[in-house]
Amino acid sequence: MKKKISLIILSIMIVIVGVFAFIPQSRMMAYSVFINSKEITEFRVDGEMLFMNGEINSKTPKQLKKVVSENPQITTIVMLEVPGSNDDEANFPMCSWIREQGLNTHLTKESLVASGGSDFFLAGNERTMEQGAKIGVHSWSDTSGTEAKDLPKDHPDHEMNRKYIEDMLGKDDFYWYTIYAAPANDIYFMTEEEILKYNMVTQPIENP
Repeated sequence: MKKKISLIILSIMIVIVGVFAFIPQSRMMAYSVFINSKEITEFRVDGEMLFMNGEINSKTPKQLKKVVSENPQITTIVMLEVPGSNDDEANFPMCSWIREQGLNTHLTKESLVASGGSDFFLAGNERTMEQGAKIGVHSWSDTSGTEAKDLPKDHPDHEMNRKYIEDMLGKDDFYWYTIYAAPANDIYFMTEEEILKYNMVTQPIENP
């Protein structure tokens, strides 16, 4: 009986491995990101650097403002793995506050940001990254499942996201790019050429 159960478990594992073998690398990475994401945001101060890790949520703005107020020497937020935001209504005002404070954002060669995390990166007054860092983008969808790309360009539901991008980058072309890059349930990781094209960084990409 135990042998039979073991064979069943082994068969299931083989099927799972087989499925993953046929998933494109970009989608495999997206799956890994969202499975491993934490529904909390962690901050760690090291001199002028504030290291950030985890998903952005409604409590993150209060956390961030508290740690910055207690550590006025902070100049740069180093984003490690920030796979997204579950509260854009909290994320966008916080990002605007970061820009007002003149704080910078930075991605290490091992950093991975996506969705609302990519929006957060744009808040930096100076935005720098090392080769190897990953920036993921996709469309958004509403509670009915309607995706941004399916709405006409003048639809009011675009405005919050579009206006944020325009405020951070001076124009909104990056917003329109993101909603066609991947559907809401997937992630597309930008190439270095695309990152430079849309002025995601303010300095040349660093070779660590």
